[in-house]
Amino acid sequence: MGKSINQNNKNIVAIGGGTGLSVLLRGLKEKTQNITAIVTVADDGGGSGRLREDLGMLPPGDIRSCLIALANTEPTMEKLLQYRFKEGSLKGQNFGNLFLAAMNEIHGSFEKAVEETSNVLKITGKVLPVTLDNIRLIAELEDGSIIEGESKIPLLSIKKKSKIKRIRTNPEISYPLKDAIDAILSADIIILGPGSLYTSIIPNLLVKDMVDIINNSKAKVVYVCNVMTQPGETDDFGVKDHVEAILNHSINGFIDYCIVNNEEIPPNILSKYIGDKARPIYPKDADIAYLEEIGIKVIADDFINIKDDLIRHNAKKLSETIIGLI
Repeated sequence: MGKSINQNNKNIVAIGGGTGLSVLLRGLKEKTQNITAIVTVADDGGGSGRLREDLGMLPPGDIRSCLIALANTEPTMEKLLQYRFKEGSLKGQNFGNLFLAAMNEIHGSFEKAVEETSNVLKITGKVLPVTLDNIRLIAELEDGSIIEGESKIPLLSIKKKSKIKRIRTNPEISYPLKDAIDAILSADIIILGPGSLYTSIIPNLLVKDMVDIINNSKAKVVYVCNVMTQPGETDDFGVKDHVEAILNHSINGFIDYCIVNNEEIPPNILSKYIGDKARPIYPKDADIAYLEEIGIKVIADDFINIKDDLIRHNAKKLSETIIGLI
């Protein structure tokens, strides 16, 4: 591992949130120490949402997942921070979220809480909230409906049978963390995703000047397309639709590479997802031709890893491919 770290001393910035980003970070950690994860803070559901309402703090869930992915500590510590209470008034709450909440109270700053938790976990690289402003997501659906709240968006999109047209934030203007700007400006490669398109990836691009900061950096921008569609967010979306959604919330020429899985998913695994109305995303020839026509190079390969009947990206293969682009 030491050799690969010495060979790969380039700066990597990964932008997103939730499960998808943490999977990628586990792979990147084996390749380089120069990683900065920039994470959305728009979550308002589950345990994170409750802490947000009760304590007035930023939601810790996505940050926690990324910290654990980059942690270099004992397996027991990871189990502890992933532990979710099953009974009583804490039922459904995650210990790692409570740990960050306590750090937030001790230090009086969410930024400092994340920094100190990073030190405790001896993480590789850095994890940064994209903004310290208290933002909420607002979705405009194709039927004109307006939905406020990240956790409500997919549910009401399904209920109303109307797709998401556009995402914005309330307040409309939020300011990026200075350390996040510095990381982007010194990056050699910037990765968007994988993760929920409208509620994990795009919210980071809505922070003031973030699109211009990324676009003006020297870094190549890589979008990692999801393996499966997400009900209420990307129903019936192909690769082209995912990319266009990002471009509609940024600017033309924003993305340099698109990584997409082309390996067929075994039918017995796929059937469970199809029951939940999720569909595999494979690169169609027309999609590839369109993306390459607008200057986006498509990298299609076997990027899936199936464990415990869950379809995830193969973190090792994905990381090797990304490192190879630098």
